[in-house]
Amino acid sequence: MVYDDPVKRLLVTWSDRGVEGPPLAHHGARPKTDRGPVLRLLEESAKQAERADGRDPRATYDRAIVLTLKRGLGPARSLAEEMRPHVADVEVRSVALALDDPSDHAALFKGMAPIAAEIEREVAAKGWQVDVLLSAGTPQSQTIWVVLVQAAVLGARLLQVIPAAFVPNPHPRAIREVSFEIEGFPEIRGLREEVSRLRAEVRGAKLVTESEPMRELVSRIVRVARSDLPVLVTGETGSGKELVARAIHDGSPRSSGPFVAENCGALAESILASELFGHEASSFTGARARHRGLFEQAHGGTIFLDEVGELSPQVQAMLLRVLQEGTLRRVGGEKPVRVDVRIVAATNRDLPKMVETGHFREDLYYRLRGASLRVPPLRERPSDVPALVNVFLEETLGPRKRRALSVTSAAMRRLAAYRWPGNVRELRSEVQRWAVFCDEVVGLDDLAPEILAEEERLSRLGVAPATRRSTEGTTNGTLDEVVKEAERGAIVDALRAHAGNLSRMAAALGIERNTLKRKLRSFGLYPTPE
Repeated sequence: MVYDDPVKRLLVTWSDRGVEGPPLAHHGARPKTDRGPVLRLLEESAKQAERADGRDPRATYDRAIVLTLKRGLGPARSLAEEMRPHVADVEVRSVALALDDPSDHAALFKGMAPIAAEIEREVAAKGWQVDVLLSAGTPQSQTIWVVLVQAAVLGARLLQVIPAAFVPNPHPRAIREVSFEIEGFPEIRGLREEVSRLRAEVRGAKLVTESEPMRELVSRIVRVARSDLPVLVTGETGSGKELVARAIHDGSPRSSGPFVAENCGALAESILASELFGHEASSFTGARARHRGLFEQAHGGTIFLDEVGELSPQVQAMLLRVLQEGTLRRVGGEKPVRVDVRIVAATNRDLPKMVETGHFREDLYYRLRGASLRVPPLRERPSDVPALVNVFLEETLGPRKRRALSVTSAAMRRLAAYRWPGNVRELRSEVQRWAVFCDEVVGLDDLAPEILAEEERLSRLGVAPATRRSTEGTTNGTLDEVVKEAERGAIVDALRAHAGNLSRMAAALGIERNTLKRKLRSFGLYPTPE
C-alpha cells in the first residue's frame, strides 16, 4: 500500500549510551555486536519500511528527541550522529535531575513532566504521532513514561525492543507495543502504588508550584485525592480554589466521572436549592418539567461548591442530609433519590467564627471538613509570579505569539513585589491587558497604576529597592557579613510577601515575633504597626 500523505512521526527516548565518568548503576556492559535499543528500533523500522509496498508511515520517523543527563550529553550526541541516517532531525535534550540520579522517581517526574507537556502541545498543534521507547533508560524512567502517557500528559504509544541477547536473529517481533499490564514488565506492576501517587501528582501539576507553599499544597492534594473524604478548601478570592478542586477530582478514583461546579453565592436561595437538588414538574411557578439537580448530574463524580459560607440555613440543612444519608429530595418531590458524590467545598470566609455566631451549622461544618486545604494567597508565594505570567501569556496569546512578547526584569521584579489583593485572578487580568496593549516588550510603564504604586508603599515600610538580595553572582566578604546579608534578604522578602504583618512574617521565617522585631530594628527596617 502506498501512503500519499503520511502522518509525521516523532520518537522520544532516553539515550542508551550512558554517561561520561563513573557509569550509572543500571548501565551494564553490552556485547560489541549489540548496537543498543535505539538503533535496533530504527534499523528494524527501516527493514519494515523496505518490506512494505511503498513507504509505510508507521515504520519510520521524521524526528527524534533524545533525553540524557548533563554528563551524558557527549555520548548522547554520538548516538544522535548514528541515528541521523535513519532520522534526519535528531535533537538531544539535557534533563536536570536532583543529584543527577535517574533512579529517583520524584526527580524524574519533575524533569520529565514539563518536557512531555511541551512535546504534547507541539505535536497536537501539528497533528504528529508520538512513540516513546521504554527500553532505553532506567526502570524508574519507564514508570514515569507510563504515568505521563496514562495520565494523558503525553499522547503516545509505548514501545519495547526485545534485548538482542535473549532472542533469535532475526526475531519475528523485535518491536512490540506495551501496555500497563504487559507480561515481562514487572517494574511497573511492582510500583503500582507509586504510579497511582504520581498520576495524582500529574493532575495537580496544572497548578504552578515554584514556591514551597504550593509544593506543600500539591503534596497534600495528592494524598487527599486518593481518599473519598469531603474536602474543605479555604483561601482568599481569586487564589485558585477551583483549580485545587479540579486537581483533587482528576487525581482521584472518580476522575472518569463528572466534575460539576456551582457558586453558592451567585444564586438566590430558592433557585440554588432547585439547581443543587433538582425539582419536580409543577413544584413552583415556571417548573414545567422535572429537573435533575447538580448532585444528580455529578453522580459517580465530584461536586464543587464554591462560597459555601453563603448558604442559607434551609439549604445547609438539605446539604447536611445528602452528606449524612447519601440521598436527596428534589424540590416538590416525595421520593428520596440516592446519589454517590464526593463534595469539595470552598470558602473565603471564617467558617469557625460563623459557627460560633450561629450563622453556619456546626454539624455541617464538621461534615464538610473531612480534610482541609488552604490555598496560599499570591503575596505569600512571589516566586510563583514569573511562572504564572508565562502560563497566562501562553493561555492568552498561544505558544507561538507568546514567544514574541517578553517581560523586562524590572517589570517582573515589580510584579513579584506587588501584594495582589485580587490574587491569581488579578494577575491573569493584568497579563490579558498586556496582550491587547503591548507589542513586543512589557516594561514598567506598561504595568497597571496600582502595581507601580507598590514601590512607594514599600518605601513607607522602610524597604528600599536596594535592600533586595542580588540574584546575580556571589556575595563577597567575611562569613559574618555573608550570613547577615542572607538574613536581611530573607526578612526583606518576608516584608514584601506579608505586607509588613509581623505575625505572618514571624511564622513564615520560623522565628519568635520579638526576635523578628529586634532584627528589623537592627537592619533599619520599620514595618507599619499591625
